[in-house]
Amino acid sequence: MGMTSSVRLGRIAGIELGVNWSWLIAAVLFTWVLADGVFPQTNPGLGDGVYLAMALVAVVVFFASLVAHEFGHALQARREGVAIDGITLWVFGGVAKLAGPFPTPEAELRIALAGPAVSLVLGVVFLAVAALLPLPAAADGVVHWLGNTNLVLLAFNMLPALPLDGGRVLRALLWRSRRDFRAATRTAAALGRGFGQGLIVLGVLAVVAGGGASGVWLAFIGWFLLGAADAEARAAELGGLVSGLRVADAMVRNPVVVAPDLSLEDFLERVFFAHRHTAYPVVDDAGRAQGIVSFRDALRLPRDRWQELRVADVMVPIERSDIFAPDLALEEAMRRLAGSQLRRALVVRGPELIGLLSVTDVVRLLELFEAEASAGSRYS
Repeated sequence: MGMTSSVRLGRIAGIELGVNWSWLIAAVLFTWVLADGVFPQTNPGLGDGVYLAMALVAVVVFFASLVAHEFGHALQARREGVAIDGITLWVFGGVAKLAGPFPTPEAELRIALAGPAVSLVLGVVFLAVAALLPLPAAADGVVHWLGNTNLVLLAFNMLPALPLDGGRVLRALLWRSRRDFRAATRTAAALGRGFGQGLIVLGVLAVVAGGGASGVWLAFIGWFLLGAADAEARAAELGGLVSGLRVADAMVRNPVVVAPDLSLEDFLERVFFAHRHTAYPVVDDAGRAQGIVSFRDALRLPRDRWQELRVADVMVPIERSDIFAPDLALEEAMRRLAGSQLRRALVVRGPELIGLLSVTDVVRLLELFEAEASAGSRYS
């Protein structure tokens, strides 16, 4: 099994589901906060063991709520003809990775609204159950919390700022009215940056006022939104520069490759230290792509196991790797790489590896393209 920053849980309705390590940390923190603070206040007198059980149930069901929210996006995307690379849950919720561009503004609007619609239904159902059924105190506390939390998640997600769902709704509406996807992205991303900056300021003020952890968390969310909004804007602008180009125009041909049966010791000491690349394609003797391996995955293992373990033990296998065809539009490749953990993709023709594409390769091509344009030449 490849050792990446996400844990693969399996497939539901043909869509791969994974959990980033950051969500596992958030789940532990959520459990602690609920068991130690929230439930003792909302349901006093139940005992520490009951509060812990309530917290565990609440976190598991909330996890399922996030999955349902993202599946709302994913299934609607499938109806719109947009392929799905998978769903990953992490510290701020979940991400449904789309493998293709939105065909129309109306399609993006429907996809963006599908997730919040699921959260709305879940919130209303949980609160209705709590109001209509005579539940035990512990169960009532959990169901109330789940209802309120899903509605808070809905309200937060509908704020008109990229990368939130509300920002995508705004972008779709602006795209439809202006007929310009990039201009719509710039506007929605600017609101996202402003919102992120506002949260950072509020978080700092909360810390100064004695808010402690809540202020830090608020600033952290703001920092994430700021970075994500910038990434959305950059991706839209870069998309204009690479229009008409293909993966084959930017990929590295004949990249350094490693065999799956190479020991980690040889991989790190002979390959990595000789070439200093972040990741390497793994191919068999016939040149067929088997996966991709990162030196960071290898370094996570104790040095005394480097000799016994092989590259195949830590690589991301081919079925879980990002794979591009050489004629894939470079703009679409960039969109997919933005959601990739390794930020690299294997370029294959049939089973044969013919190249490697990374975000850095695209940036280099753009720099060359801009330099040639400024010198009065044209890329061909």
